[in-house]
Amino acid sequence: MKKIILLAVVMIFALTCGFAYAKDYEISKKAGDLSVQVNIDKNPPVTGINKMNVAIKDTGGKAVTDAAVAVDYGMPAMPGMGAMNYKTQAALKGDKYMATINFSMSGPWSISIKINRGGKTETVKLNVDIK
Repeated sequence: MKKIILLAVVMIFALTCGFAYAKDYEISKKAGDLSVQVNIDKNPPVTGINKMNVAIKDTGGKAVTDAAVAVDYGMPAMPGMGAMNYKTQAALKGDKYMATINFSMSGPWSISIKINRGGKTETVKLNVDIK
């Protein structure tokens, strides 16, 4: 009986640790000939500050570090509430672009990542449900 209780306690502990170290919210998309991987530090993203990093690779798999990356995010208008739209610039750190986004309320948000490189702009769009 003690072994069963001990096994149950160990399993509960392992599950709790697994939830505490859940993976980031991650999505991969194409933008023209670029491969873009977006990570948000919370999964699911939550109301308040979330850190986002954007990894961009060219067709050869090489990291793109010569682009200007802007993040536009917002929530559409709803009854009794106007639309919310925000913009931030992503700064290059290493081989990834980092941005801080602040979701002011829960619900459906759209994110548009604009990558300007060599006078050409590519856009990645995604939707997230903020908790």
